[in-house]
Amino acid sequence: MGSLASGVLSAAEAPRPHLRVSIALAARQSLYHLPLTLAEQLGFFRQAGLAVEWTSQEGGAKALASALSGQADVVAGAFEHLFGLQQKGMAYQGFVQMGRTPQVALGVSTRKGAAMRSMMELRGARIGVSAMDSATHWMTCQWLLQHGLLPEDVTFLEVGASANVAEALRQGTIDALCNPDPVMHALEQKNEIRILGDARSRAATRKVMTGDVPGACLFARTDYLESQPEVAQALSDGVIHALKWMQTAGLTDIWKNVPAAHWLGDRAIYLGAFEKLRESYAMDGLFDVQAVLNAWRAHARLMGYGPMNRQALIRLYTNHFANKSKSRFVA
Repeated sequence: MGSLASGVLSAAEAPRPHLRVSIALAARQSLYHLPLTLAEQLGFFRQAGLAVEWTSQEGGAKALASALSGQADVVAGAFEHLFGLQQKGMAYQGFVQMGRTPQVALGVSTRKGAAMRSMMELRGARIGVSAMDSATHWMTCQWLLQHGLLPEDVTFLEVGASANVAEALRQGTIDALCNPDPVMHALEQKNEIRILGDARSRAATRKVMTGDVPGACLFARTDYLESQPEVAQALSDGVIHALKWMQTAGLTDIWKNVPAAHWLGDRAIYLGAFEKLRESYAMDGLFDVQAVLNAWRAHARLMGYGPMNRQALIRLYTNHFANKSKSRFVA
């Protein structure tokens, strides 16, 4: 596990959790949620006095739905969910940013499109996404629009975000797939897909989103954050401690602290995917107003939302907890 000097407490040294929280999320074993995995595995949540219960779903929209129905207190997912919630008059806020890119890619099956090189050739294709109204669905739509296609020009199929999605591709149920890593990296390395759209690196994300955007984050009802500030701060402390730890972690540190079930049977591919994604993780958990504005413009175009003023956008997140955590942990 590590020593107290490295900020990692053993189970015996860690304080007994006195705070509890339930978190809804999709693709729990993916690299999208690596900061949460490490915060748990390294004992950072426990160190913050927090016990976490996980509610796992196959897509971000389903994770959000479980929180809306009262099955979870907090959601770990794409920042764009907050736009939809605000449009429905629901007061939710992001309070810790985990990713600085959407961390997903779109690839076409090499069996289906051996010669397919262009997004334009996806017209009429069946595209697998984790769930409708999730980050994988939205990003696919962004790529289609960027290349002169409409979402209606393809057929979307919900396939989840687990290792099973590869079977849908191999069996021909879908022609293309949008998912997070390590699934996409593994399929690419095995030459089962050709990447047509990439939003994993910051440079690739800027191309499709015309600027930086927030990626994965923790968000909750505003009244929950106000009534449970200790829980929100403990979550923030655990995640930002993990983000700081990741900045100096070697590949050996990563595989020693990530459960083998997350590797999809190939540790080398998992670590290769992490190396490519490393720069896409947030540095300090803080949201940037310009990145939020960029995300809003792209999402509003996609969804047909009307104008929103800057103050309304700023209410979608708070840096209150992350600022406190940032001062407590250094890389």
